[in-house]
Amino acid sequence: MPESVIPLLGFAGYSGSGKTTLLRKVISLLKARGLIIGVIKHTHHEFDIDQPGKDSHALREAGARRVAVGSSRRWALIVERPEPREATLAELLATMDDESLDLILVEGFRDEQYPKIEVHRPALGRPLLAARDPSILAIATDDPTLDTLGLPRLDLNDPVAIEHFVHHYLETRRSSASSS
Repeated sequence: MPESVIPLLGFAGYSGSGKTTLLRKVISLLKARGLIIGVIKHTHHEFDIDQPGKDSHALREAGARRVAVGSSRRWALIVERPEPREATLAELLATMDDESLDLILVEGFRDEQYPKIEVHRPALGRPLLAARDPSILAIATDDPTLDTLGLPRLDLNDPVAIEHFVHHYLETRRSSASSS
């Protein structure tokens, strides 16, 4: 598992399972509790946060390997890789060193070992990740009859219950960290 001082919890599942939709709701509920949340999202798709015509894009296109852009409200770091390869969760976690965060939520990285909730829709016809991943803590599903292999079953359509599970996980992590 990647090392982090800040508690880490992921939501992993196959494409189309509803990870982003669920995370948006859970983050909103956690924020309403006053928690400060960081997010790391994995994507298999080519993406670009830089726009042609912007100075940062021109500097990157000119050959800059790293471009940091900042304003009074936000900042971003764009890192070009000389050879394409997937970023690891540990690499992205290292960028989240802001100790003001209460929790880092991760979307994706389903093949890495870190504490996570599996988001599973049987209608997709995909197997349970939990069958081969011991780091899965619970399964969020829209099927109330699904065999969750002894793991807690969370109702995918009940983000409040899932937020309660996440909050309980966070409180458990905090209390174990303070007792060690």
